[in-house]
Amino acid sequence: MRALVACPVAESSNEERSVSVRSIAGVDEAGRGPLAGPLAVAAVILDPARPIAGLDDSKKLSEAKREALYPQIIERALAYCIVLIDVDEIDRINIFQATMTGMSRALRGLPKAVHEAWIDGNHLPKDLPCRGRAIIGGDALEPAISAASILAKVSRDRLMVTMDAAYPGYGFAAHKGYATPMHLGALQRLGPCTQHRRSFAPVRLMLDQMTLF
Repeated sequence: MRALVACPVAESSNEERSVSVRSIAGVDEAGRGPLAGPLAVAAVILDPARPIAGLDDSKKLSEAKREALYPQIIERALAYCIVLIDVDEIDRINIFQATMTGMSRALRGLPKAVHEAWIDGNHLPKDLPCRGRAIIGGDALEPAISAASILAKVSRDRLMVTMDAAYPGYGFAAHKGYATPMHLGALQRLGPCTQHRRSFAPVRLMLDQMTLF
């Protein structure tokens, strides 16, 4: 399920402003905690000449607000890239390394040169293609990171809604793969599907129980 989407937006005719703007990219992820589905990571270079009102940590925004901001970010950003890390890779390298890998891929997928990446959290990938700055709570502090947070969250949520139809009974459209009582109940009844993360404890324990019978 790994996918990479990179979509540049038309540059300003003012080359000096363009160079200055593209030097900073905000980076954030969505989906580290769920028991199922991919991890989504986004990198965004905003255009200060085209500000976007209402940017914030995606977790603080309603679904309707995130959906309203998503096309504005796509339209007004100088560039963005959204990366999905699939379940198999998450299980193989662990969720932390998957997050670091996704951040590097998102930055490398940008169609513009980046001089510095502002990354939400307190860790930086070791193989960044540029200078990096880790900002705790950055998704609520820096507009570029907020924009990345929103792109990652909306992209992942939309995919989980689609996944709900492919894997009926789990309620992916409602809980987006998080360990809600509804999800845990469905997991108990149906067992894990191919989109469940085997390396996560509730899924791993369920599989261990199944092997006993």
